[in-house]
Amino acid sequence: MLKKFILLRTIGALSLLLLLSLGGAFADGHCEFADEPIKLGGIAPLSPPGSTGAGVVIDWSYKQAMEDINADCGIDIAGVNHRLEVITGDSEGISERGQALAERWIFDDEVHGVVGGYHSAVALAMMKLTQENQIPTLFAGPWNDNITANGIIEFEGRPPRIEDGVDYIFRTSPANAMVAVVAVDWMIDLGLKDVIIMTENTDYGIPAAADERALLEAAGIAVEQYNFELGTEDFVPVLNRVLARPEPPDAIHVLVTGETGFNLNQQMAELGITPSDDTICIAESYAGDSAQFWSAVPDGNYCAFTRVGATPALFGEIAHHLNDRYTEAFGGVAPSFALEPYDSVLLMAHAIDLADSYDDGAAIVAALETIDVTLAQGRYYFDYGGHNPDLPEGEPTYMWHQWPDPIVTMVQYFEQDQSALDAAVIYPPLYQTHGTDYIAPGASP
Repeated sequence: MLKKFILLRTIGALSLLLLLSLGGAFADGHCEFADEPIKLGGIAPLSPPGSTGAGVVIDWSYKQAMEDINADCGIDIAGVNHRLEVITGDSEGISERGQALAERWIFDDEVHGVVGGYHSAVALAMMKLTQENQIPTLFAGPWNDNITANGIIEFEGRPPRIEDGVDYIFRTSPANAMVAVVAVDWMIDLGLKDVIIMTENTDYGIPAAADERALLEAAGIAVEQYNFELGTEDFVPVLNRVLARPEPPDAIHVLVTGETGFNLNQQMAELGITPSDDTICIAESYAGDSAQFWSAVPDGNYCAFTRVGATPALFGEIAHHLNDRYTEAFGGVAPSFALEPYDSVLLMAHAIDLADSYDDGAAIVAALETIDVTLAQGRYYFDYGGHNPDLPEGEPTYMWHQWPDPIVTMVQYFEQDQSALDAAVIYPPLYQTHGTDYIAPGASP
């Protein structure tokens, strides 16, 4: 069953029980499934203005997880095998579509859980409905701090979810603030004095920029900010203002996702703004999909970017197994938006298995709160929730139902058309691969 292919932490020891070789055809021959499948809704931005390239990968990742689980006879509930079905929904990256998806999944498809995601606006819209209808939800991709913080504090007039008795919302991707700390610490260590933030006008971009700006200004770094709508194609009017500055900025950080962000990076490169000797290029984390990045930003060599998730050097057996399939399907190395959704399906399935029920949402939540399992991105557990409701003084509220250990690094390309697998991890020093915290344009590490 499910227990056979995940890395379980039992009796203080790790046992690798991942089924790596069974195919679906063989599974159909040796498994007997109940008529009732266990259904999860899987969020993916498959249409503009969402990050469609990422959406395709996310959908693929759900399918890999679903096939792996069903190849090992699905999920065992009370001694009966249930096939897992992940119903991918196109979020388009917009909140209204997220709400519509939640309504369809809950009232038409009657899903037993919701997983994955990418855009914060979608998650913020969706979580209200899944909470009201007691649907366990595990976001893997959205970063807005309030996705988890709303479990214990008010957000935009919404009371803390825990007032309902059970909070059904969890997250394994980092909060914006967790990512901002790494990026800002790196910029401080480099001695930067003047930074421009270019952000998308969304529930991801605006809070992410606010978190980063507050940290930069607290460190005495001057910050200038520009906001853009997703789908913007011509950035030249704003970029001309950057060119007209008396002095170029030390760095420009793009917090614009998908194709829109790539267009911005390429237009800055074509105008000679960044990457350059004067100005460090910091692309959005989606730049970690090297095939998509180089196709859209051919002049983006020496851009740095945040990478969320395990770096290839830290891949365990589950990550390597998924990465091999990703490379065969897409080329390059599996980014976080391949690993995160895969793990979200396995994690929810494992919680359902532990709860021994697919329709008792409270039991599934209790299983998630106390879960301890190692998957592609690392060891998953949750410090705070109904099982441990008291956050220590000074602990951020977003740590409620938040996986505390997502890996966040700064990575930099230094060769044209370079695979992200070969790019330099430049920060934090613990994870450095080339012995440097920045590679100047034209240099080699």
